[in-house]
Amino acid sequence: MPDRSAARLPRLLTALVQWIDSDYTPEGPAKMRQEPDRVDWMRCLPFLILHLGCLGVIWAGASPVAVWTAVALYFARMFAVTGIYHRYFSHKTYSTSRAGQFLLALWGGTTVQRGALWWAYHHRHHHQHSDDSEDVHSPHVHGFWWSHIGWITSRRNFPTDYSTIKDLARFPELVWLNRFDTVVPLLFALAVFGAGELLAVHAPGLGTNGWQLLVWGFFISTTALFHGTACINSMAHLMGRRRFNTSDDSRNSFILALICLGEGWHNNHHRYQSSTRNGFYWWEIDITFYGLKALSWTGLIWGLKAVPKSVMEEAARADHAHSIAAARQAREVHLDVSPLKRVVPAAAAIAVATATAAGTKLPEKADGAPATERATDARPENR
Repeated sequence: MPDRSAARLPRLLTALVQWIDSDYTPEGPAKMRQEPDRVDWMRCLPFLILHLGCLGVIWAGASPVAVWTAVALYFARMFAVTGIYHRYFSHKTYSTSRAGQFLLALWGGTTVQRGALWWAYHHRHHHQHSDDSEDVHSPHVHGFWWSHIGWITSRRNFPTDYSTIKDLARFPELVWLNRFDTVVPLLFALAVFGAGELLAVHAPGLGTNGWQLLVWGFFISTTALFHGTACINSMAHLMGRRRFNTSDDSRNSFILALICLGEGWHNNHHRYQSSTRNGFYWWEIDITFYGLKALSWTGLIWGLKAVPKSVMEEAARADHAHSIAAARQAREVHLDVSPLKRVVPAAAAIAVATATAAGTKLPEKADGAPATERATDARPENR
């Protein structure tokens, strides 16, 4: 027992240091990435703190200002995940200046989803190994819950492999933000708290304060943001329709597109990763693309990449094939219920005959009694 405790102590200390310096790996990042997949409970503590912080609403209460702040910060930071971490740092679907790149990385840091370089490294790795044994968050390989949250708690997925993101690792300011990836979230949380305290002093009628705004604007909003983002890993390869025959099981989902501002068009994205827009058609709602288009008008970003004509033609052929298949399936279903073609007319004829008979006046005898009485009188027992 003492030997096991002594062996755990260095790992515990390493985990504590890594909360401050995420590049701290005494045994080397390569060796760490070779470890087996298992939950590291020290890595779970930040997630537990984040979720437990939501319970603060019991004491902090709620107000319209706090609730709407949580909603606004969810969408503002979901855009940072989808439009910045994903479509810029992971895929470079548009261009910006070095200063603009740094500002975008700061914005992305408020999402509390680690640094931009770690995020881009893992996402590029996902595209290289999508739904195969090397994909660290494939629901087909590892199951739903591991792909949703479990993979982040594994030590092997903690280090950033800078050798695979050399285009980003050459900027020391980005490496610094990635290495000390708790700095921006902590400053963001303090800013939210400070804003609440200012409102409590200068606008008391709003009924909010620092603690309430911290619970709603940081803990609740960030928890919802994490699970919304994680739905792409756990669900976008399980639910929805496949337009393109990609090598993985990526799918297009309208529901996920709403939750994640356009990321739900995942099959489109896996077919062509370099496009700024994931919704290839106007009816495929892609709020991230609309936001990036608006940012391009300010000059902060430029060079938004379009979907090639060849890919759109492939999409049209795929949609046409889906329409034909749906028509054939519908025809087969109609053939299965074809007996109704005989049943319905027969039932209608019976109904019409009944209505006609009900409205017919029977002939009367001379004394005014209905003719049916003649039949009654004619029966042997009445003779």
